[in-house]
Amino acid sequence: MNNAPTTIDRGLLAALVGQGKVYDLSQPIAPGMPVLGFHPPYTFTLVRRHGDEPRPGGSSSANELLVMCAHTGTHLDALSHYARQGRLYGGVDALAAQQGTAGFRQLGIEETAPIFRRGVLLDVAGVLGVDVLPDRQAVGGDLLAAAERRAGVVVGAGDAVLIRTGWARRWHEAARFVDGEAGCPGVDGDGARWLLARGVQLTGDDTPYYEVHPRLSEDNVHAMLIADNGVQIVENLNLERLAADGIAQFLFVALPLPLVGATGSPIRPVAVV
Repeated sequence: MNNAPTTIDRGLLAALVGQGKVYDLSQPIAPGMPVLGFHPPYTFTLVRRHGDEPRPGGSSSANELLVMCAHTGTHLDALSHYARQGRLYGGVDALAAQQGTAGFRQLGIEETAPIFRRGVLLDVAGVLGVDVLPDRQAVGGDLLAAAERRAGVVVGAGDAVLIRTGWARRWHEAARFVDGEAGCPGVDGDGARWLLARGVQLTGDDTPYYEVHPRLSEDNVHAMLIADNGVQIVENLNLERLAADGIAQFLFVALPLPLVGATGSPIRPVAVV
């Protein structure tokens, strides 16, 4: 794990932060929340409660046990999350990097430094004039370009591009939110190529898959972005308030937990304007 200090470009701060207003882009973590069927459900229990073991002076403490996958709730994918033809990003042998069930010795989420970069919101639902994109709606390059024009920004190298489909409005419909058979909207291969052509460093959306599900072609967007190009993905964002306030660009901040060897981490990302 690299604990070297992270330097924030002062020009970037000056250009993006004026009001000092902070938007929380995360979803709440609670029992019954949407979790993909191939991940364990989120479980929370107090293992020590106030009153269980009184202490001298009348003090007491409480703590809990959490059971969850690192890809639960709003989370960031590590570069070890996806491989192509047995190779992780940079040509790393996936099997050699993988330590049985003990995690990854290379490209685990602990290698991702705190993230501070320009964020851009592309409101695709807004482009189409709907609250929520239809099931299985593919978000290709033309829609992303239209959202870019609508926002009045130009996506550039190093940006964190967040894509609003409106799917966050279904968060409290847990079964529907993650219904793999009905599907959900998301970026397709054409959209991924549009983002890559602009040199983005990170991208995310408000769905549990990021890419359109089920896939409509052989393009595997996760592999294209993560394994082929080292672009990390955030899923299950809540972009509703940001879009409602018409925020197009901002300082994007995300701090993944240094879970050694893990393929991802829950995060609480924020947009600062």
